[in-house]
Amino acid sequence: MDIYLEQLPQQLVNGLTLGGVYALIAIGYTMVYGILGMLNFAHGEVYMIGGFTGWWVLHLLTRGNELLVNAVMVIALMIIVAMAVSGLVGIMAERFAYRPLRNAPRMNLLLSALGVSIFLQNLVLHYQGAKVRSFHIAALIPDSIRSFQIGSTVFSFMRILVIVITFLLMGLLTLMIKKTKIGKAMRATAQDIEAAAFMGIDVDRIVVFVFLIGSALGGAAGVLVGLLFTQVDYYVGFQAGLKGFTAAVLGGIGSIYGAMLGGILLGLTESLAVTFFPSAYKDVVAFAILIIVLIFRPWGLMGEKIPEKV
Repeated sequence: MDIYLEQLPQQLVNGLTLGGVYALIAIGYTMVYGILGMLNFAHGEVYMIGGFTGWWVLHLLTRGNELLVNAVMVIALMIIVAMAVSGLVGIMAERFAYRPLRNAPRMNLLLSALGVSIFLQNLVLHYQGAKVRSFHIAALIPDSIRSFQIGSTVFSFMRILVIVITFLLMGLLTLMIKKTKIGKAMRATAQDIEAAAFMGIDVDRIVVFVFLIGSALGGAAGVLVGLLFTQVDYYVGFQAGLKGFTAAVLGGIGSIYGAMLGGILLGLTESLAVTFFPSAYKDVVAFAILIIVLIFRPWGLMGEKIPEKV
């Protein structure tokens, strides 16, 4: 038992790191579902494109083992450019693949989302190849500050960076939703899209904004995971999308705060599972908890129960 207690602080740090990333991905799923009632299964590929964009920014700003500009600026540019590119991809997917089918049966939207996912994955495979791209972290972070230790817990610079940025982005999103006019319009549209249109809200504009924000957060998550695990490939979006979707369902699909909570809980669950079980079972434990929650609370931890129509 003492061994498990010694590992607990380390696993909590690891869990918060993963959980923050899962939460950013889950927000993209839940924002789109909250307004359009559709599952954007191409969101994992948007995350993957964000990872590749961050890799290219780092690659273009590195010569050998030296950076062309300050490391802080490089990291900021990686995240900002990845968010911009991923947001643009999300907007284009909404405009050309989803908007023409908005009034079609939901199955059509689902098939369209799967088609966009396959298209984006193969597009990246064609231009980037199947080779894993490695982030040149040695040029970005000196060995002297790469990690430090408090007791038995190791804090790496990248884990701290991921935790700070993910929670900062979630905090900014919360302020935007609560304090700005477009945030209020988003909440109104999510409550009743037809009533929002009757009240003069430009629904199309809100939908585009939702895809922009959700996709941008997914792109940021792709960069952060690339920096943390130092690599990205064309297939990383599949598993990341699956985890993000799981986190969204766990927290309550359609609830932004539920997506945040679900992502953090999923990350903590996976990390703590490694403490007590072999690492191969971490996904089993996470999905087992999801199944248990959905059996007893099908609408998720923070979702709202929708009354059945009679």
